[in-house]
Amino acid sequence: MAVTSTTATSVADICRSARRAARELAQIDTARKDAALAGIARALIERTEEILAANALDMEAGREAGLGDALLDRLALDAVRIAQIAGAVQDIVALPDPVGETIEGRRLPNGLDIRRVRVPLGVVAVVYEARPNVTIDATALCVKSGNAIVLRGSSTAAHSNAALAQIAARAAVAAGLPEGCIGLVAGGGHEELAQLARQNDTVDLIIPRGGEGLKAALREVATVPVIYAASGNCHVYVDASADLDRAQAIVLNAKTQRPGVCNAAETLLVHDDIVPDLLPDLLRALGEQGVLVRADKRAWKLAEVMTPEELAVGEPLGVVMELATEEDWATEYLAPTLAIGVVDSVEDAIEHISRYGSGHSEAILTCDTDAARAFQLGVDAACVYVNASTRFTDGGELGMGAEIGNSTQKLHARGPIGLRELCTYKYLVTGDGHVRD
Repeated sequence: MAVTSTTATSVADICRSARRAARELAQIDTARKDAALAGIARALIERTEEILAANALDMEAGREAGLGDALLDRLALDAVRIAQIAGAVQDIVALPDPVGETIEGRRLPNGLDIRRVRVPLGVVAVVYEARPNVTIDATALCVKSGNAIVLRGSSTAAHSNAALAQIAARAAVAAGLPEGCIGLVAGGGHEELAQLARQNDTVDLIIPRGGEGLKAALREVATVPVIYAASGNCHVYVDASADLDRAQAIVLNAKTQRPGVCNAAETLLVHDDIVPDLLPDLLRALGEQGVLVRADKRAWKLAEVMTPEELAVGEPLGVVMELATEEDWATEYLAPTLAIGVVDSVEDAIEHISRYGSGHSEAILTCDTDAARAFQLGVDAACVYVNASTRFTDGGELGMGAEIGNSTQKLHARGPIGLRELCTYKYLVTGDGHVRD
């Protein structure tokens, strides 16, 4: 059985096949879904060489096309990453099945029993760029939550996505899941994306994972509901009372552990009182990690490094520094670049984040409980951290299993989109001959 794709089938036919599969999948018990996921995980390991061969074709094409290092890192697979992807599928097997879960229940005064229970959304389309691991992460989450999935990756990962989707589809059907529950839309361009985005009769939700260009393209054409997995212009604010050793470790982790992802820090805000104590050592450490710093004038002055004019003849403290512009505060670099600004209070930090942040992940480093509480209440973001790195905004790290993306919207799903976020609910009402007066 080959995975359904547009190489042989139209977008509409793939979505209709997924709709038929979704009706059956919604009624399948947890044991069979878990068996299918376990089969997918095994197949990934068994067919690692096949996946790597497909990925090598994408990597070669990416280098020839001049893709940047961050995009190539997202695209790259090796045996370790494939094992991690398979492990994430096994983690989802271990998670509770949300389908059928009672959210609340009560008996009305007239004797009617009401239960609100979780049910699958139906057909979820995931549109994504570069990251082939999304093919499996999204598939596993949809299978566990009883949803059929239609995958539409980018041309940069076409070979990798095709191999992964085919392996997953074969393993799922072999375990007793319905044909069409995993569909791949391959090839085509903007017209194909528009077709998928207009499948109102068959697709219940679209989740895009990619850059602002992808989101803008969907906004122009989508008639199917969309949850936008947001960009991550994330901030770390170091308050006056922060433990400086911890602060340096957290900032380095948030920026350098994997700079090309949406939960990496892009801006560091530092309280005026601690700039001379924090920045010199931190700048040296950032320089050792190859980070380019774009700092405001106060950071240049208070860190007692060279002025922007003097930068032409040297690199202060071993780090390449440039003077920040207004554009830097609003930029998601997805690269080893960090904007640094100085503020006078937690309120100023909150104001800066409110102006420039994307609502993804924001962190305060402080030993002052009042400052921490003010930050938690004042910052409007999907995830707000106290004394922890923004890199924890991840379904796996937060105990939700793999995720499809991170939403900054406020309706239905916010933050990591995991199993429960792929469900809606319905009311089950039981009476005993009840009629309404």
